[in-house]
Amino acid sequence: MSIAIIDKYFPELSAEQRAQFAQLEGLYIHWNAQINVISRKDIESLYLKHVLHSLGIAKVMAFKAGERVLDVGTGGGFPGIPLAILFPETQFHLVDSIGKKIKVVTEVAAALGLKNLKASHSRAEQIEGRFNFVVSRAVTRLGDFYPWIRSKFDRTPLNKLPNGVLYLKGGDLEEEIAESKLKDVELFPLSAYFEDEFFETKYVVFVPAQ
Repeated sequence: MSIAIIDKYFPELSAEQRAQFAQLEGLYIHWNAQINVISRKDIESLYLKHVLHSLGIAKVMAFKAGERVLDVGTGGGFPGIPLAILFPETQFHLVDSIGKKIKVVTEVAAALGLKNLKASHSRAEQIEGRFNFVVSRAVTRLGDFYPWIRSKFDRTPLNKLPNGVLYLKGGDLEEEIAESKLKDVELFPLSAYFEDEFFETKYVVFVPAQ
């Protein structure tokens, strides 16, 4: 599946953004051959299963200029790199505890010319500073994830949703949310925004800072 699927759901991209999204396939094929950050079978579905999936967050939240977003457990750069392309005025800090994955993120971001992205080989707990939002893609169960980032929030709200976590996760999440004891959790089904079958059981889970 090609970049056409990004055009379909995000038709207002600038020429520069479109060129950056178009570069992703070649960059990930190149780096994945050296450092495996995407499963071999998934690389052909890069735009659907990784890029568009990451951009599901953008259907729930349009980040504002000057906001700061922390991507925890970014792996090869998802959801952070697609979001950094889409929101060039927002600052993104991508972190992962595996150094070779951060090397891929750094190289891809440099090739794309992304000036609004910083990458660190680190754990979330070690990152200094405050962020409007934390994003992540199914790193672990919510109840385990939230304590890592509980102290990372700038509490000044600038958007329709209060500052918090935007977490990409799939499956039946009712039990996991109950177990987490987190309050006011909202589920945004990605099937409401994207018609492809892949998104039928995928959600953006919003957890306000608490």
